[in-house]
Amino acid sequence: MQEHTPQAMHDTHQHEQSHDDHQAHQDHAGHGVDHTGHEMMFRNRFWVSLVLTVPVLLFSPFVQQTLGFSMPTFTGSGFITPLFAVIIFFYGGLPFLQMAVPEVRRRAPSMMSLISLAITVAFVYSLFALVANLGTGFFWEMATLIDIMLLGHWMEMRSVRQASSALNELAKLMPDTAELILNNGDTKEVPASELKNGDLILVRPGASVPADGEVVEGRSDVNEAMLTGESQPVTKEPGAQLIGGTINGDGSLRVRVTATGDETALAGIMRLVEEAQQSKSNTQILADKAAAWLFYIAVGVAALTAVLWTIAIGFDVEVIARVATVLVIACPHALGLAVPLVVAISTSMGARSGILVRDRLALEEARTINTVIFDKTGTLTEGRFGVVNIATAEGWDEPRALALIAAVEGDSEHPIARGIREKAEELKIAPVDISNFEAVKGRGIKAAYNGEAVHVGGPRMLEMLELELADKLAEFSRIAGDKAQSVVYLIVDQQIAAAFAIADVIRPESKQAIDRLHQLGIEVAMLTGDSQQVAQAVAEELGIDTVFAEVLPEHKDQKVAELQKQGKKVAMVGDGVNDAPALTRADVGIAIGSGTDVAIESAGIILVKSNPLDVVKIFQLSRATYRKMIQNLIWATGYNVVAIPLAAGILAPVGFLLSPAIAAVFMSLSTIIVAINAQTLRRTELAAA
Repeated sequence: MQEHTPQAMHDTHQHEQSHDDHQAHQDHAGHGVDHTGHEMMFRNRFWVSLVLTVPVLLFSPFVQQTLGFSMPTFTGSGFITPLFAVIIFFYGGLPFLQMAVPEVRRRAPSMMSLISLAITVAFVYSLFALVANLGTGFFWEMATLIDIMLLGHWMEMRSVRQASSALNELAKLMPDTAELILNNGDTKEVPASELKNGDLILVRPGASVPADGEVVEGRSDVNEAMLTGESQPVTKEPGAQLIGGTINGDGSLRVRVTATGDETALAGIMRLVEEAQQSKSNTQILADKAAAWLFYIAVGVAALTAVLWTIAIGFDVEVIARVATVLVIACPHALGLAVPLVVAISTSMGARSGILVRDRLALEEARTINTVIFDKTGTLTEGRFGVVNIATAEGWDEPRALALIAAVEGDSEHPIARGIREKAEELKIAPVDISNFEAVKGRGIKAAYNGEAVHVGGPRMLEMLELELADKLAEFSRIAGDKAQSVVYLIVDQQIAAAFAIADVIRPESKQAIDRLHQLGIEVAMLTGDSQQVAQAVAEELGIDTVFAEVLPEHKDQKVAELQKQGKKVAMVGDGVNDAPALTRADVGIAIGSGTDVAIESAGIILVKSNPLDVVKIFQLSRATYRKMIQNLIWATGYNVVAIPLAAGILAPVGFLLSPAIAAVFMSLSTIIVAINAQTLRRTELAAA
């Protein structure tokens, strides 16, 4: 079923839709007119129709009689109301008639069919009444109904456009020009569209980065908030990756272009947001089915109303009034708006928080997840070695030991050496001066400091030097071994000065993320190719419930299937490359830390930042979004359940009758309430901390 909302205009692009559905989209959307074009069209027709409605109302005998006033009479004054009403029908009502055609062709009547039927019944009867001299009929009711329908569609288009403005804002981030650095060192301003991979560009302070690239020279803090939602600027120095569209800080950067145009991360993000807006959720499908049932119920009730009222009072204007009222109040504007607006808002909220919803079914499914599997390396951990603990011998302290070992490891590219240097940099400890640097094959490193021999290495270095660990350092090494951590020793003048525990660094947010998931009632599992000992140590530190260790990449999806066979709804969180089969197998696949690789087909949800806390935000957003959808559906359908019998005249015996115009007002009120309720979703704080 195709609902004629802005969302529906997108939905017909989906691959699973038939050619007929695609043609219906073309008929409906004006062959490629975008949301803004539809919004402008409905706005213009609303204002013109509203102006034309004023004389229709002023010269309507019923309105004059009801409000107790009279207009001047002159030759032809009696035709002002019908003449202007005819113009309104063909000008203001035409879009609804056109959009009903595809529904009729597909034999799938819905909202446009209801609107078209209501205004057509009112228009035809009014012309008949005029010719048969039965009065002015329902010209003024029809005119006000069309006005309200145009206003509702205009507001709907406007709301969805505003909710979807993240796309337009993203597009504006990319500058039109770039400063290309020529071979002679001069710069030349060129259109950003002409940049090629490998070009060297200059990004001045305060300027937007025109393409993805790698910093070659310079240092600056770059604002990536528009892509990651992180307000803290990120320091960029040689070797760092830049995302096009981010804003440079106070320093100048020379950048080697690595991706341009549609290949940039920003373009990929825009595609993902657009895909999300085009994808259809189960709740939207539910709303479509409800609209279809509503059409048949409305037509059935209208037919029953016509029969019963004709039996009761004979066929006259009042019967048509009852039928028209039923059809007016049954128009499912609120139902059509209930889901698409909530989804558009949630999609833009997610994008602002660095959560890219590629498939809305994934976001909707996230609320049902009760087990989350994290890939360990690069997800819960940073995927790099770092110093996680230090022990020193008597007469030594940590800063002194770090300064010396960082100096000895200064020229090594080994991951452990890099981790030691980063620890010293983190604590702002400057390395000391050493000499006579020498690699000891298979053992470690040797150097000289203040005339003393300095050795750095593991247990094999201790064997070579025939050294035994003192009680304090022996206990430190034993505990580190239990946690599957590597230990590196600093030996000065044949004395063991310090021991450094080295391990894959756990992200500082991982423990908090897992605690929050437990608070949400979600179990946490970890999947890794590391040894059982290493995996168990990480699991104990983070409070993980289930551990799958020593798993080959090609077998990860089997572990997901195991949990699913136990009846669990599983989300898989991985890096989107080695974990692709597992991401696809899971009920919800979440690719983490993929800001520069956003076109990941295997994940339904993609996180720009490598932050496990953002996984918590997904579940918060999913649950809040679903609550709003259900609230809106309950209101929209409940409103019709109550209003249709009233429109049919069920309370006529006690003197209560609902006119078509009042019915239209109530219908619009329902739409406004649904729209306001959807907007309250913006108040949801996606704060995992």
